[in-house]
Amino acid sequence: MARQVSELEGEHRKLGANLDDWNDMDVAWSYASSAEDEHDAVREAAGLFDVTALKKVWIEGSDALEMIQRIATRDMSKIYKGKSAYNPVLTEEGTTSDDNIIFHVDDNKYLYVHGSGNSWDQLQIAKHGLNVDVRWDRETHDISFQGQKAVSILNANCDVDLEPMAYFHQVECSLFGRNALVSRTGYSGERGYEIFVGPNDVVHVWKAILDAGQNEGVMPCSFDCLDKIRIEAALLFYPYDMHEKVTPWELGLGWSISRKKGEFMGSKGLFAAEGNEKIRFAGVSNSEITDLLDAEGTLQLNGVDVGVITSPGYSHRLGKSLGLCHIRPDIAAGTVLQNVGANGSVDVVVENVPFDDPNKNRTHA
Repeated sequence: MARQVSELEGEHRKLGANLDDWNDMDVAWSYASSAEDEHDAVREAAGLFDVTALKKVWIEGSDALEMIQRIATRDMSKIYKGKSAYNPVLTEEGTTSDDNIIFHVDDNKYLYVHGSGNSWDQLQIAKHGLNVDVRWDRETHDISFQGQKAVSILNANCDVDLEPMAYFHQVECSLFGRNALVSRTGYSGERGYEIFVGPNDVVHVWKAILDAGQNEGVMPCSFDCLDKIRIEAALLFYPYDMHEKVTPWELGLGWSISRKKGEFMGSKGLFAAEGNEKIRFAGVSNSEITDLLDAEGTLQLNGVDVGVITSPGYSHRLGKSLGLCHIRPDIAAGTVLQNVGANGSVDVVVENVPFDDPNKNRTHA
């Protein structure tokens, strides 16, 4: 697929952005503001992200649901119009090659949003023999407004009441006078919204949100900030935390698997692998250092390798150096391990995840 360019690139440059590639688009990895200040804004007010680099695919036609059922691990017949669902994407062996959110937008019409894995190839397999149009959307932009103040700011400028909209639901509306699809989803561990809007409207909506929130502590936020908050919330990122060597069972994604919908792509391998988990998804932390833990090294117990760190990050709010990790299934929370790398060894404590808001009270509020 060809490279995309965000219509917001000029706005990012005004903010002093360091632009670099992710998923075939230059994204704002940092701004002149500090990632820590942006982090505080998300947790205490709200932060605005440009996540247009996520791939967007429209699936339409009389067989759209049948196609979606082939690739989804969830029973999408239960995902009614106005609702969405998260799914891991599977290889034939039942391991993870991507993940997605599938939005049921209208009758026979779905929006499939994914990251940097192999969804496009899997979609070509899933559509075989069906009356369905599968179209990659290079025009629609996706901005993510995350934090406790997001709903009141959006609601004051929307022709639909967003307050009662439940988690993983979406609505087509007029927002700041422009047509938008607003979804109560995000990648932050906060109550937040993703806003899908056309290329001619996205700059207007971006500026309008920042103007409306300028006295509320709202900030534009970078991908460096996004990585910090998603690690606190233990949200998976392909190809680090999830990849083709691990199954959804090992990643704690059993809740996303439907056992009653019948066969789907990768289901035979997936169910054959159940009960044979070699790792589990967990967290480790060290409250004595501010450096990042070593993802190039290993996690050891009594000199024996028992896991690896998949995503390291420092949380100034929690006062800890954090790491999402894959560890041996029998290693319990509270166990002290050694993170051993080229520069030596540091002790880390195994934690259950998420590190922040473990009961997910904010996202589900």
